[in-house]
Amino acid sequence: MYQIVVKPSAKRELKKLSVSVATLIVNKIDTLANNPRPEGCKKLVNNKEELWRVRVGDYRILYAIDDTIRIVDIHHVGNRREIYK
Repeated sequence: MYQIVVKPSAKRELKKLSVSVATLIVNKIDTLANNPRPEGCKKLVNNKEELWRVRVGDYRILYAIDDTIRIVDIHHVGNRREIYK
């Protein structure tokens, strides 16, 4: 089981979302503790932080995985139009 760590910037982004969308995203984040590479996840290319992304409707969760200490570090949460900027 992996430990979930949410950066303060991701918490702020999550608070800006509607309650229904935020609930879906939090549920998806919770599932990353058991399987940090679920079906449909992708590793982002040309990214020095080696981030992964998972989709939740029109929203994306960007996160890093550290397998040695078993941590999933949530970096960003947001709409797909704005998240990659």
